[in-house]
Amino acid sequence: MTDLDQKINTFFPGLVVRKDLVKTVKGNAIVPSYVLEYLLGQYCATNDEASIQTGIETVKEILLKHYVHRNEAGLVRSNIKERGRYKVIDKISVALNDKADVYEAEFANLGIKKVLVDSGTVKVHPKLLVSGVWCIADIEYEFTENTNTSPWILSTLKPIQLSHFDFEGYVEARKQFTTDEWIDLLIQSIGFNPDLFGKRSKLMQLIRLIPFCERNYNLIELGPKGTGKSHIYSEFSPHGILLSGGEVTVPKLFVNNASGKVGLVGYWDVVAFDEFAGKQKRVDKSLVDIMKNYMANKSFSRGVETLGAEASMVFVGNTQHTVPYMLKHSDLFEELPSKFYDSAFLDRIHFYIPGWEVDIIRGEMFSSGYGFVVDYLAEILRAFRSRDYSDRYKEQFSLSSDISTRDKDGINKTFSGLMKILFPHNEATTQEVEELLKFAIEGRKRVKDQLMRIDSTYSTVQFIYFDSSNHFKSVTTLEEEEYPHYYHRIADETSIEDAVLADNSLQATSVSQNATVLTNVDLKEKHLTFQENQRGVSFETLFGSYLQGVKRVIVTDPYIRLFYQVRNFMELLETIVKYKNCEEEVSVHLVTAEDDFKGTQQQEYFQRIRESCSTVGIDFTWKFDESGTIHARHILTDHGWKILLDRGLDIFQHYDMNDAFAFTNRLQQFRACKAFEITYVKDQVLKD
Repeated sequence: MTDLDQKINTFFPGLVVRKDLVKTVKGNAIVPSYVLEYLLGQYCATNDEASIQTGIETVKEILLKHYVHRNEAGLVRSNIKERGRYKVIDKISVALNDKADVYEAEFANLGIKKVLVDSGTVKVHPKLLVSGVWCIADIEYEFTENTNTSPWILSTLKPIQLSHFDFEGYVEARKQFTTDEWIDLLIQSIGFNPDLFGKRSKLMQLIRLIPFCERNYNLIELGPKGTGKSHIYSEFSPHGILLSGGEVTVPKLFVNNASGKVGLVGYWDVVAFDEFAGKQKRVDKSLVDIMKNYMANKSFSRGVETLGAEASMVFVGNTQHTVPYMLKHSDLFEELPSKFYDSAFLDRIHFYIPGWEVDIIRGEMFSSGYGFVVDYLAEILRAFRSRDYSDRYKEQFSLSSDISTRDKDGINKTFSGLMKILFPHNEATTQEVEELLKFAIEGRKRVKDQLMRIDSTYSTVQFIYFDSSNHFKSVTTLEEEEYPHYYHRIADETSIEDAVLADNSLQATSVSQNATVLTNVDLKEKHLTFQENQRGVSFETLFGSYLQGVKRVIVTDPYIRLFYQVRNFMELLETIVKYKNCEEEVSVHLVTAEDDFKGTQQQEYFQRIRESCSTVGIDFTWKFDESGTIHARHILTDHGWKILLDRGLDIFQHYDMNDAFAFTNRLQQFRACKAFEITYVKDQVLKD
């Protein structure tokens, strides 16, 4: 176990589970993760390997004996008949038979209906009346000759969710973790390996949890397929429901006028719409109208009665085009159904998760470390719904008066949710508070900027906040910095070919708000800052023009040790080759540190690089710094430039190096960056 895993088990004993166990026990059981982790939490919530193995076998045996597979339902029904009583794990829904004045249960996989349920059970578990709940139930069989009486009898029913928890103990235990440790614990709880995500990407994942801890929170995420947009809402919590297809009726969602029965928003904390995008989807306009009222006022009305509810609304869908294409031809909401492509509806959205920044899920991204049993975390988040952390920034920062009330509501709710998730003990530093505030502002700004494209009646808003010294700071979205020439431009009817050319121009254009095209006439001293997840960055755009005509280059970076670091260095050499004349030779010298454990392999890498360089006119040499004191990372050229690199060449986030068909593997500009800075200084070190 890692040090973090040890710490997690120390302060949350019995409440965490090793996340790779879910796959181990799942087999072909089609059940949500929270059902499996509920069982694992009963038998495997420990770090003792022997107990874990025993627990795994116990859980497997429980699933084998009691989980009902649809294709084995007949066998299970036979077992119940022969034994008289049998325990099953199934999804159970209940409906009122008003003719007989009784409640009747239906077992989804077992395939039995009209099982009598007493009123007390329904009152304690009202979600049974809506769309069904996963339960552990005891079923009895008693044959009767009365054809109107079902032989199936529900003896006991227990929903699969945590019965109690210690909220204060959770808050106290949080104090034992640093902010980075706590974020990694939450990422592992979701099921991902935090080592493969940057800070901004981790926050993107945690934003998905806010609807569970914030009442009436409206969230949208649009992006490419395969990024796990709907996973949280279908697998994570028994308090959320995912509606497939994104199509739903007014009676199902809000209230049925005929029966007076309240819909999904009255029973669930989170209602998520999967596959929400799709211009051709048929949508009832009355549904859009009632949703607009609910999302703004937390209430809905059909007929004479006005009802309130607390369910958060989440909309997830796939985009078909790249970000620059959407910005040039339309906007970032272009994929929505026409009825939802409505400025009044979109203005109710509190945060827009840029799904194009989220990596497509790969097998290596899943965690084998320890995280909370998801049902435990789900109950914690639910307990936060009655608390308000939206004022936690107001002692240090204030929002500009130019920001509207609706914009402020979106910012405040996002900030409140992030504070609940990350700082339940309310001990965030000023810098940490500012980071969350900026992130919350950015998500709302992304919504508002697109609204101004869609509806010309919306006026321009400066998303600015002030610190305690009354110094103002403006917030921009990442795509605004990546594509400024399209972001602030009204959509026009230019051709698809132009948009394709615009995508290709990423290799030559600016990748920072204050950077221009790097050409021979633009070789000047400057300082550039890049945000995490920024794309369009490559060694060519960063160094290409500064390497033209060089005869000698010295690269100092103590972290050219592991394979991916050596590969980064190799890609720098490729850039030098591209920018040198074929008849010229260039000397490249690397100063780095020897790896304590894999020094031999490191030298083998360098030797192979030297052999390869000799065929293209590069004289590559290297030296290991024996003092162990070098920390600065920079590039020196013989024509007088010194390029200071705060992260060295390690500027790209993790990508699949083994996938020969992935553009992130082939072309640097399609990779997401880490946050880094670079400074170009005119220097005389090598000139003489």
